[in-house]
Amino acid sequence: MQEYIWVTGIILKQSPVGEYDRHISLLTKERGKLSAFARGARKPGSRLAAATNPFAFGSFKLYEGKNSYTLTEADIENYFEDLRSDYIGACYGLYFAEVTEYYTRENNDEREMMKLLYQSLRALCAGSLPNALVKCVFECRAIAINGEFPGPPADRLLDESTVYCLNYIANTPVERLYTFAVKDNVLEELRQVSEEYMKRFVGRRFKSLEVLQTLC
Repeated sequence: MQEYIWVTGIILKQSPVGEYDRHISLLTKERGKLSAFARGARKPGSRLAAATNPFAFGSFKLYEGKNSYTLTEADIENYFEDLRSDYIGACYGLYFAEVTEYYTRENNDEREMMKLLYQSLRALCAGSLPNALVKCVFECRAIAINGEFPGPPADRLLDESTVYCLNYIANTPVERLYTFAVKDNVLEELRQVSEEYMKRFVGRRFKSLEVLQTLC
C-alpha cells in the first residue's frame, strides 16, 4: 500500500519527461530538496500543469517509490503570476531558484533558504525595489545562510551605508530583508561585493544569470 505525504514547498525547476510527464525539483519545509515525477502534467487540461511550473508555492501530495517521489496532487497558494508578464523579473526569479537548488540538499533543514526564495520572489513582484538590489540582498543572504558570509570586506573603503546594509542583510529576519532602499553609489558597492562573494564562495555559472547579463 502506498503511503502518501503532504509537504509545503516551492517548485525550483521542471523539465519534460517522455510525451506527457514532468520531472520537478521541489524545495520543501519538511524534507529539504526533493525530486519528483508528475505523471501526465503536460497533458492538456492536467490539474498538475500549473502546479509544476517554477515558483509555484503551496502544499504537495507525494508518494515515495524505490528511486523517486511521485506528485499526485497540489494545493497552490501563490503562483507568482506577476512574473509571467515580466520577462526580466522572471529571469531574476529563475536565477534565485538556480542558486537555491545549488545550495540545498535532501533531508536537510532548508527552511531559511525556502523563506529567502519566497520573500525574494515577492520583492520582485512588488516592484518597490530595483531588481538589482533584490539580487544583491538574495546573494549575500544565501551565502550567509550557508555559513560562508565573511561580513563587509576589510580590504576596501566602503560607504558607511554599504557596511550597514551588508550587516543588516546578514543578520535581520528574512521577513524584513526587503524593507530598505539605497542610493545609487551604495547599490553599486553592494553589487561589487555580492558579485565578488558569489565568485569566491559559489564559483559556478548559472544559465539564467547569463541570460540576465544579455538583457540588463
